[in-house]
Amino acid sequence: MKFVTDAGVFSKTGIDYGSRLLIETMSLPADARALDVGCGYGPIGLSAALIAARGSAMLVDLNERALELARENARLNGIFNVRVLQSDLFSALGGETFSHILSNPPIRAGKAVVHRLFAEARDHLESGGELWIVIRKQQGAPSALARLEELYGDVRLMEREKGYHVFRARKS
Repeated sequence: MKFVTDAGVFSKTGIDYGSRLLIETMSLPADARALDVGCGYGPIGLSAALIAARGSAMLVDLNERALELARENARLNGIFNVRVLQSDLFSALGGETFSHILSNPPIRAGKAVVHRLFAEARDHLESGGELWIVIRKQQGAPSALARLEELYGDVRLMEREKGYHVFRARKS
């Protein structure tokens, strides 16, 4: 895939290592209804849309410039089973639910925001749905794992590489 990026978005020089690891690790069925929270210019969510060729992906971010780029990148790559929406985490989604929620969470926003993402994701997952998260050890992976286990119970470390951890939490 090709991506247009710009100043003012996360990892403007190319797909960051954590997002790349999540993309390579995540497992979605072809009919998944995926949500990428904090999508930036779209690499995770657009990859999910390609994997879920019979499903769909919604990409949300607070940054309007990032959303413009995500829309442009969807068009550039011929991806049409995608919606792009401005939202502060889940605030604009109402009661909508998804089979899969994906995120390279906004660590710089702080632990409270990241843990809020984990909790609110649970409310937007279908029964049996999965939250896929990538987080660096030095940026809170141990506390993230503990919080995910409190909220979901069924949490697995799916990949660990170069200090990055990919966790899958399943809603029972």
